[in-house]
Amino acid sequence: MVMKTSGFIEGSFPDELERVLRSVGSELGDVVDDMEALQVVPLKGAMTNEVFRIIWPTKCGNLNRNILVRIYGEGVDAFFNRDNEIKTFECMSKHGQGPRLLGRFADGRIEEFIHARTLSAADLRDHEISALVAAKMREFHDLEMPGPRTILLWNRMREWLVQAKSMCSAKDVKEFCLDSLENEINMLEKELSHDHLDIGFCHNDLQYGNIMLDEETRSITLIDYEYASFNPVAYDIANHFCEMVANYHSETPHILDYIKYPELEERHRFVNAYLSSAG
Repeated sequence: MVMKTSGFIEGSFPDELERVLRSVGSELGDVVDDMEALQVVPLKGAMTNEVFRIIWPTKCGNLNRNILVRIYGEGVDAFFNRDNEIKTFECMSKHGQGPRLLGRFADGRIEEFIHARTLSAADLRDHEISALVAAKMREFHDLEMPGPRTILLWNRMREWLVQAKSMCSAKDVKEFCLDSLENEINMLEKELSHDHLDIGFCHNDLQYGNIMLDEETRSITLIDYEYASFNPVAYDIANHFCEMVANYHSETPHILDYIKYPELEERHRFVNAYLSSAG
């Protein structure tokens, strides 16, 4: 296997990965058996994981198959449950959403390679693309998913706050006002919790890097379900608006420019596209 990038499987088991790859190759049926013939191409843009495109020659010699290998990032278990994420991934695959799961190994998994491009920050402001995203979000929210339709948002925020305070110095706790955040979470939960809330299965991380567009069919695919759960659908929409102020591939990816927050007309246009879609 031609691995031109260092650390491709650092911390995992090469033998196990090769075994899973051979199993995937057997399922594909028409690819060569020689692991040395595989080409590995690092894909940029992922923030939680390391992602690689595997170009796999077929036995006929003219064509290649493409699959994706995802290496899980270190320390991310503080933010989400990996087992739950895998279950969500498998359910999404059964619903025809996102890539198919082809194989798993200790530190990652193998997925179907989607022939589409990842959106950019600017794409979120494109009227046509934004309407496509709104319709796909509606479809996502309407999926029948297992588990209780319980809002996860507030308890997740409290769990993250506890972890943040345990990892920060007293100076950092004071500087970032962490002691006051619990009261703010409680206040927001009280103000925003109503009986008429529309609860759906939400992506919860619809930043541009988790949205893919097929240029030929103009179809949208939502990927990366690490944070997906039941929540008020209005929260997922509002979070998407907040993601419009971010550019994670700039020199200052941590700085959010709220001047770029969508104006009322743009928000109305998105919500109208959401509500008018077939779902």
